[in-house]
Amino acid sequence: MSSAYEFSPHYTASDYQHWEGDWELWEGIAIAMSPSPFGRHQSLVSRIARLLGNAVEEIDCNAEALVELDWIVSDDTVVRPDVMVVCGDPPERHLEKAPAVAVEVLSESTRRNDLGYKRQLYHQHGIAAYLIVDPQEKTVVLDQRQDDGGYQTENLNDSVAFRVCDDCEVKFSVGTLFR
Repeated sequence: MSSAYEFSPHYTASDYQHWEGDWELWEGIAIAMSPSPFGRHQSLVSRIARLLGNAVEEIDCNAEALVELDWIVSDDTVVRPDVMVVCGDPPERHLEKAPAVAVEVLSESTRRNDLGYKRQLYHQHGIAAYLIVDPQEKTVVLDQRQDDGGYQTENLNDSVAFRVCDDCEVKFSVGTLFR
């Protein structure tokens, strides 16, 4: 371990709530999330949230698609997936339990984080589905939790389909994302 890491401050979720700007907190380390995402990224985030929201409504699933909401994972970890699906009613404030689904839209500045630390974090907390959307390659990858607790990774070409909230199957077309 480098001495810089050893002597860096260890922040908490309580500290995080007082910060200005756009941040995440990873195991006590402040991670800058600025500058804000570009238009193409945000357009995809909006489209994904709409598709997921419509899909859960269509099947009358007791779930909600939420955009850019803080998930307080622990006392020293707070992340903000691009889109989440939570089972039941949305939280009054920030999410304090694992969402059913997390979606990250890759960008140059977040690609490594989304494919590394966040993917590992989402798996550790048993998220049913992690969607990784790459606007550059126009691809969607689904990490879906299996009955044994492991994850199966699938490159999706035509349609996205996965189960959430025990008995709800969410479906939408990959082509709709990249129209």
